[in-house]
Amino acid sequence: MQDESHFSLVTRDAPVRLPLAQLRNVFDPGDVQRKLARLQESGGQHEYDNLRNVYERMLERGPERFQVKPSGVPHMDALYEQLPNFAQVLDDVRRHVALAQDSADGLEVTPMLLLGPPGIGKTHFARQLATLLGTGMNLVPMSSMTAGWLLSGASSQWKGARPGKVFQALVDGEYANPVIVVDEIDKAAGDAQYDPLGALYGLLEHDTAQAFTDEFADVAIDASQVIWITTANDERGIPEPIMNRMNVFEVHAPTPEQARAIAAQLYHGIRASHDWGRHLDPEPQDEVLDLLAHLPPREMRRALMTGFGNARLARRSTVQAGDLPQGDGARPRMGFVQ
Repeated sequence: MQDESHFSLVTRDAPVRLPLAQLRNVFDPGDVQRKLARLQESGGQHEYDNLRNVYERMLERGPERFQVKPSGVPHMDALYEQLPNFAQVLDDVRRHVALAQDSADGLEVTPMLLLGPPGIGKTHFARQLATLLGTGMNLVPMSSMTAGWLLSGASSQWKGARPGKVFQALVDGEYANPVIVVDEIDKAAGDAQYDPLGALYGLLEHDTAQAFTDEFADVAIDASQVIWITTANDERGIPEPIMNRMNVFEVHAPTPEQARAIAAQLYHGIRASHDWGRHLDPEPQDEVLDLLAHLPPREMRRALMTGFGNARLARRSTVQAGDLPQGDGARPRMGFVQ
């Protein structure tokens, strides 16, 4: 259920494309009240205190969450410049945003898999997308999962059980359509008893996601508006039924020219976002860009911060090639697309 009334925010001086928001119910309070009443009738056993607290918190917060979308097809030139090797993915996002414009429909984005080598900015892209869409982001690192209930929760009968990440994002969060990033999905370690990806079979399907049941709370949650982004280095570790539920984008390492452009964007962005940036040259040296272009995007920022710091220590406004990390920190680790 959703409230068709919506609002947008504008500045007094100039119109700004900020997110529109409408309210959507992510659970039925009646279901929660019935579950809580049965729990109280059971005799108030201490082992169900956590479950009781969850139900009470749900009723206190209420079921309404913001469902947001950009107020127009956003200008994404800056993202295309920052993430040139994600152009195909950005094109797909723009299409989905365009469909949701001038209508009461919420933004619906087909689940996506970003497939490519480590360090090329897949998780960074997800954060930028969440910022662009005006919704929150939740990161689920599959490489660190030890049980299949991280996404779907564990039964309240188990000691130490708690709700899963999807429940937390929707019930404890502010949005009905958060970005949830399942990072390194190909590294999920399952066994015969627990399947870390088991919950995704239903969550990635719009119809079944409308009544997703977390095993801890045992209450239907509307997860149909979640924007799913999964990342992987190797598709061979992903079950075919999961692959079939997503748009798959092969993200390549940037070309040398793209890598230089990414480095330049990072230089300008870091400098502009810090007051100390006014003490440093507005443009980076070519030699600095040449060195940075050999690093994975995730390491460029660390190298630049070191370079900025060394330049300030030397009381220079110019970051020189020698200011960047030497040795392992500057060793090329990424192949380029020719």
